[in-house]
Amino acid sequence: MSKPKAIVIGAGIAGIASAIRMAVKGYEVDVFEANSNAGGKLAEIKMNGFRFDAGPSLFTMPEYVEELFKLAGKKPEDYFDYIKLKEVCRYFYEDGLRLNATANLDKFAKEIEEKTESTAEEVERYLKKSETIYEVTHRVFLERSLHKLKSYLHWDTLKSVFRFGQIDAFRTQAKANKSFFKDRRVAQLFNRYATYNGSNPYQAPATLNVIPHFEYHYGAFLPKKGMYSIVNSLVELAKELGVRFHYNQKGEEILYSDERKPKVKGLKVNNIIHKADVIISNLDIWFTYKNLLKNIPQPKKLLNQERSSSALIFYWGMDGNYSDLGLHNILFTEDYQKEFSAIWKDKTISNDPTVYINITSKYIRGDAPVDSENWFVMINVPANNGQNWELLIKEARANIIRKISRILNRNIEKDIVYEHVLDPRSIESKTGSYQGSLYGNSSNNQFAAFLRHPNFSSKIESLYFCGGSVHPGGGIPLALLSAKIIDNEIDNLAF
Repeated sequence: MSKPKAIVIGAGIAGIASAIRMAVKGYEVDVFEANSNAGGKLAEIKMNGFRFDAGPSLFTMPEYVEELFKLAGKKPEDYFDYIKLKEVCRYFYEDGLRLNATANLDKFAKEIEEKTESTAEEVERYLKKSETIYEVTHRVFLERSLHKLKSYLHWDTLKSVFRFGQIDAFRTQAKANKSFFKDRRVAQLFNRYATYNGSNPYQAPATLNVIPHFEYHYGAFLPKKGMYSIVNSLVELAKELGVRFHYNQKGEEILYSDERKPKVKGLKVNNIIHKADVIISNLDIWFTYKNLLKNIPQPKKLLNQERSSSALIFYWGMDGNYSDLGLHNILFTEDYQKEFSAIWKDKTISNDPTVYINITSKYIRGDAPVDSENWFVMINVPANNGQNWELLIKEARANIIRKISRILNRNIEKDIVYEHVLDPRSIESKTGSYQGSLYGNSSNNQFAAFLRHPNFSSKIESLYFCGGSVHPGGGIPLALLSAKIIDNEIDNLAF
């Protein structure tokens, strides 16, 4: 008896995870990727002796990656290794305040108490609330489909429904954090977690305060060979399981039967039809409907929802070492609300943006030449709506250099010996993310979790969707969970 066939469209992290899960189930799996390599947003750049992780730079919940190896009967440590960070992030403020968020919560809380008007007790109370939100939401909102009745028939789901008031869904994150902390700078530190899914803390629900729990309770990690080693290790595993990767092969149309309840038949690539029993699209849901699904009514309300923010990233090869900076660094704007108003209301970039700097060569010496560093410098920007990006990039670059130089009291521009730039336009063209948004639709309202596209098609049987543009959301952990949700759904299919 021949194996059932599965096709995965797109080799982003969720697509690779889906391919692995389907292979473990006994499917013959083909992955079609428009680019010349796997990873999607989780990519890398190598140039002039510098290596950069081009996309996600923070590794949390490594057990979601390890689970894939264990499903295949493999040892994760045989494929990739990582360390738990003792230092989560360094924070810099315009008034001279510097905070070092260590993995030791008592130490971090004590530093906040010593350097700000907030207390250690405030920090502990806040993180306890973050833990409560996680306890209420993770099985229901993150690990199951919100669009199937059976998901609501579990006892733990009912318990979560009764505790819904505890997830703080009816006030904004910024309002909640202001009530937790006397010092506005500490509230600002925790407001930034809205940007982890491309949202605005002054609009997004305080439910997003679940995010710090991932970092401060479970920990922050770094793969020893960089973030892209996650992709390399999962592709290696997938190939060992028989998955076939087809690069530079862009899907043209998802084919389905002409029945009252259509069922997938295959995928057209370069005018060649590849048959399939199951198709999983890791392509942004917007492009999946617009480009791949012909004659199927589009969920216009969903596709027209506000998109998440995007990013402007400068990859700088730096001649010199900066001891003030660590692996993860945040240089805050003085007026956070003004910055987000510029992004979301005016669709532009503030003249004083918050700057994130990631320097993996602090831990991985081979990522930069001797006495040099690889800087991943990112600011949050609006999704692409036809702005004059050439002008915005020029202005932002100057503002960023002035800001970093001012806070570090050092002229950094003279140290830049290599530069590569990624903006919303190139993010869309390279990763297939509509308008260059990093996380699909934004989470700027309390019902956002329920408004994301489900992981299955209600119109076409055996068609599924994974990745950051669908439930449960963007970022590596949630993208991997989208593949797990599909895995559970397909358990109900017969070969």
